Amino acid sequence: MTNENNSQTIDHRRLGTAGPIATSPGLGAMSMSGAYGPTSDAEGIAAIHTYLDAGGTLIDTGDFYGAGHNEMLIGRALSQRSRDDVILSVKFGAVLSPDGSFIGFDSRPDAIRNSLAYSLRRLGADHVDVYRPARLDPNIPIEETVGAIAELVEAGYVRSIGLSEVSAETISRAATVAPISDLQIEYSLLTRSIESNGILAACRELGIGITAYGALAKGLFAGKTGGNRAMFPRFQGENLEHNETIVSALGSIASAKGITLPQLAIAWVAAQGDDIVPVVGSRTVQQVRATLTSTEVELSSVDLAEIDEVLSRTEVRGDRYPSALMAQLDSER
Repeated sequence: MTNENNSQTIDHRRLGTAGPIATSPGLGAMSMSGAYGPTSDAEGIAAIHTYLDAGGTLIDTGDFYGAGHNEMLIGRALSQRSRDDVILSVKFGAVLSPDGSFIGFDSRPDAIRNSLAYSLRRLGADHVDVYRPARLDPNIPIEETVGAIAELVEAGYVRSIGLSEVSAETISRAATVAPISDLQIEYSLLTRSIESNGILAACRELGIGITAYGALAKGLFAGKTGGNRAMFPRFQGENLEHNETIVSALGSIASAKGITLPQLAIAWVAAQGDDIVPVVGSRTVQQVRATLTSTEVELSSVDLAEIDEVLSRTEVRGDRYPSALMAQLDSER
């Protein structure tokens, strides 16, 4: 669709065969609650409104983003909007300590129901469109977790069931219990493991979509390397120096096309299949507008081959998360 107030054409894609039709790219709201530094609630609300006014529908959040702050912010932004115009994707299950650090995951059925009760109140909504565990709880079989969400679907509090950062085996087990709309997982020019570890193939075999976060490589493609990013191995020392050479080579391709590297990076993810929706984190109006310009980019087969040639010459260095967090990723096992 083309919004009369915008020049962008927003793409619409279904989240798998069992999920809703949403716009691509989606809006990731995590950074609006301090994930990468101080934020302004007023600017965050304005950013959400800018996305919606451009015709966007998919907003992704987690009940643990800012320990509930993110959901309350979204609730305020949507208070004067039609609930039917928004696709809310919510992650749950992360357990926080008072200092905000992660101390585990809880996907017990009672905990899931409790988490949703708080999310609905903070969002000011009577349902969420996609509800998903943020990570696999090692103490609870995925079948039990999905079964509990399926009961919430039947009760009308949830529309679709999603997954996040789980392996091909876990995806297959989950799909035996109830239809799965989409898997949320990191996928970008610098993170392509789902292509080789069976995850992408499993999703496509089962009719499960991909909501891909990290298209901008946690800000690396936008030239942002400071702040909390220092915790990520890819942003440290020689790893960063090496990875910036890859970024520079990709930037040359973007410049030759007359576009920015972030535009190229988002467009590349979207070009990997109609079953993939990039979810791009933004916290300002300017960032949202820049993200939306990626819909104007068309990558030809020649462009894609040139990008692949750059990526084939060298590999990104450093894990995408610190070792303790990598150990919690079922998708990396």
